[in-house]
Amino acid sequence: MMFAEAATSNPLVATLLWLIPLPPILAFGLIALFTNRSRAATTAVALGGMVLSWLMSLVVFFSVWQNHELGQHPIGSQFAWLATGDTTLNIGVVVDPLSATFLFMVPLAATLIFLYSTSYMAHETRYTRFFAYLSLFAGSMMGLVVSDNLLTLFVFWELMGFCSYSLIGFFYYKESAYKAAVKAFMTTRVGDMLLILGMVYLYAMTGTLNFHDILQNKEVLEKLAMTPAVLGIGLPAAGLIGLLIFGGTVGKSAQWPLHVWLPDAMEGPTPVSAMIHAATMVSAGIFMTLRFFPLLQAAGGMGHEEGHAAVNIALMIVGVIGAITAFMGATIAVAQYDVKRVLAFSTISQLGFMVAAIGIGAYAAAAFHLLTHAFFKALLFLGSGSVIHGVEHGHQHVTGHHEHGDPAQVYAEPIPGVDYGHDDHHDDAHGHDDHHDDHGPAFDPQDMRNMGGLAKRMPITFVTFLIGGLALAGFPFVTAGFWSKDEIFADAWNHGFVHGDLLGQIVFITLVLSALMTAFYTMRQIAMTFLGAPRTEAAAHASENPPAMTIPLIVLAVFAALIGFVNVPKDFPLFGAMMGDGAGWLGHFLGSQLLEGAEHLAFNPIPVVFSLVVALGGLGLGWLVYGRNPMKAGQVDVVEKLGGLFTFLNRRWMWDELYRKIFINPLQWVADHYSAAIDKRVLDVVLESVYRVGGALAGGFKTFDRTVVTGFSDWVGSVFKGAGEMGRELQTGQIQAYLLSGLAMILVIVIAFLLMFQ
Repeated sequence: MMFAEAATSNPLVATLLWLIPLPPILAFGLIALFTNRSRAATTAVALGGMVLSWLMSLVVFFSVWQNHELGQHPIGSQFAWLATGDTTLNIGVVVDPLSATFLFMVPLAATLIFLYSTSYMAHETRYTRFFAYLSLFAGSMMGLVVSDNLLTLFVFWELMGFCSYSLIGFFYYKESAYKAAVKAFMTTRVGDMLLILGMVYLYAMTGTLNFHDILQNKEVLEKLAMTPAVLGIGLPAAGLIGLLIFGGTVGKSAQWPLHVWLPDAMEGPTPVSAMIHAATMVSAGIFMTLRFFPLLQAAGGMGHEEGHAAVNIALMIVGVIGAITAFMGATIAVAQYDVKRVLAFSTISQLGFMVAAIGIGAYAAAAFHLLTHAFFKALLFLGSGSVIHGVEHGHQHVTGHHEHGDPAQVYAEPIPGVDYGHDDHHDDAHGHDDHHDDHGPAFDPQDMRNMGGLAKRMPITFVTFLIGGLALAGFPFVTAGFWSKDEIFADAWNHGFVHGDLLGQIVFITLVLSALMTAFYTMRQIAMTFLGAPRTEAAAHASENPPAMTIPLIVLAVFAALIGFVNVPKDFPLFGAMMGDGAGWLGHFLGSQLLEGAEHLAFNPIPVVFSLVVALGGLGLGWLVYGRNPMKAGQVDVVEKLGGLFTFLNRRWMWDELYRKIFINPLQWVADHYSAAIDKRVLDVVLESVYRVGGALAGGFKTFDRTVVTGFSDWVGSVFKGAGEMGRELQTGQIQAYLLSGLAMILVIVIAFLLMFQ
């Protein structure tokens, strides 16, 4: 049994690891089979299961968080699962520094989202179905976190794919919703196919999929680093396997070029958006790349000659993809009006920060930013849902329509050629058919142009959203986002401008520009949503939401502000001394998992200055443009004056149009024009030919059966029948004849005996 010694030393932890994913998964089954007709019972089962899983996760985390040997001696257990010839695939659970960190973050964020959902989805007719899927979603993520091998990780990975499909398309009666679900499912399948190829290749090379056996084994890593990859592409096996596995992350974590599904995923209810962006889907992709960071790192092991390190092409590709994604997502977010889509593109950009950090080898910095991002992005999405909920109720108050229907949609005067997503972007808090009232055009409670002045109407939502926004922008010292972004900047500066690494320079410059735009669009979103005078009657009559929705916001706001202090560098002026022995804890904790340990960077004020400038500069510019003189009703947004550039950014760099022209339209054209011809002239001909060949073979077998099989059996039967007829003639009933026959038989036996032994 793997980790037998460690498991014996802490049997409670080893047992809890098996139990942690079970309550939400069992809740899914209980809701589906028994409580689906009772909202109260469903709420108790779903929320109770999530809280139980969270409490067990806390016990595990606080049992190991000070274990300095956990990285090299993880705690877990396993048993034989599938026999594969001479080997056996084992299934097991494990806690190491990386999974322990996620066990602190994932269940906590998920529990708060569950609590929020009890109020947000209160009027949804398919309330119980929603919580069944949400429970399975959360349980799958925690199963992924505690898995000790790539195969079981992949099983939970695919379960999350199913849950995301079901929840993104939860309002399936809307064409935009089910199309978004299909888009998410099909796009992520591309990445998953690459992941499967990497998994098969890894097993073929190592004979195991266990993380510890591969990633903590120098001999295995050296073998993978020194073995040329198949296809002769100039990479070691470690590099190709690492990139194939990273392909799964590109799909799941919405990295370029498979990023197009995530903005459309906003079609799901807002709690689903928070789950996807903070606690499950996209976090899972980064988690897996962090898990396989030693393999990507080993890809640079080939070519160490005369003291010259080889160029790590695999990590270079990862870094470039992350940098492109970070910059692209930030630019697109500047030109969006949907309050949730701004955050969606922000997530794409922030995930790009993490991937770029991994590409330059900043393992701990990437994990740190993933941790802080989970809290402030969950806060922002739940805050956006609170805004949508409040504005929708304001609209219902104004129009007198108090039934729980879809928010209708209204837009400011559209710009020619600009796609505002009228058909595919608004959230549905309740799940009934759209209604268009008689009081004017349809109203969209997600369009920031229909908001304004909400700071006074929704003070709790405003303050918590402001904290989350400042954390996203990296407001210095008092928000978690500052510390994690600053660490990425420090690593990029060190690699790029201290060690002269070109990739580090590209990553640093790109991320600095992205961070500047992040701060700008964050202030733009805050100002358009909360500041100034209400631009619609709905915003003027918006109201704060119930405690079940505001309490999670408050809790998340505390973490968005303070969680960054778990990794303040020891030599950071003032703050490092304030943290004492706790300074840099997370970096040391996570770094202990790497065979070579995490690199400790000496304090450098230059990247800190950049962090301060981009955060304060972007926020200041956003304040000058949007905060100082907030937009008024009917006023044209400043960014629209960019003309064609605004259209380009608003349409997401035209990636959807490009993919439609390259992939979708050609396939659709072939289907429309040649499907009938192919069916009749190819498939039918092939099938008919197979039928004729099969018929001929069947006729031949029939003849063979009749002439050979049946004929032979008939001949044998006739022989024995003839013998029986002859024997019957000997049955005369006269005893003399029987005695004579017996005497003749004895003579024959005697003669045969004499002939044999003479």
